[in-house]
Amino acid sequence: MNNPTARKVTANISLTLDGRYHGAAGPGDMGAIVPYAVTDTARDHLARIWQGKSTAVFGRGNALGFVGYWSAVAEDEHADPRDRGYAQWLVGAEKVVFSTTLTEAPWERSRVVNGPTEEVIRELKSEAGEGDILVNTAPSVLKPLLAADLVDRLYLMITPEITGGGERLFEDGLPASQWTLTHQETGKLGELALVYDRVR
Repeated sequence: MNNPTARKVTANISLTLDGRYHGAAGPGDMGAIVPYAVTDTARDHLARIWQGKSTAVFGRGNALGFVGYWSAVAEDEHADPRDRGYAQWLVGAEKVVFSTTLTEAPWERSRVVNGPTEEVIRELKSEAGEGDILVNTAPSVLKPLLAADLVDRLYLMITPEITGGGERLFEDGLPASQWTLTHQETGKLGELALVYDRVR
């Protein structure tokens, strides 16, 4: 039974036209994603995703990548205000990092969890708190949440490229679901910023 007062689970991720979050060469192949991350449309989208959220969720890989980069942006007075706003929120937010190998949290106000994704997120949803949960560009976390139908909002950046290889977010076997488009914006390079809310 749905609890309308429960914290919402939201997630942000960038995908290519063929639905991939990296290219054929593996997780480091971000050539079809990165050039679009610094456009005005992408930065406005970034400024949107953290509003009303109090918990940031990561997988091990992106947590380690985010800590160095965004901690520096948070202190950079010359950074784009939209980037800095997100970075400062991220530094101050509660952070949950899913990992089976990390022995200590990668940054302040963070904790490492080694447990079933769905169970941990259900616990977070049920905790008293004013803000919602944001899964930050973490396919390893987002995929099982989609499979368990636990995602309430998707922030998607769609880039106008086809990689022809690499991992896809939406795999066969997901439960059928309906979504409402609540925001859309098109960038000058053809990138799309989309926000979808789950219809329940």
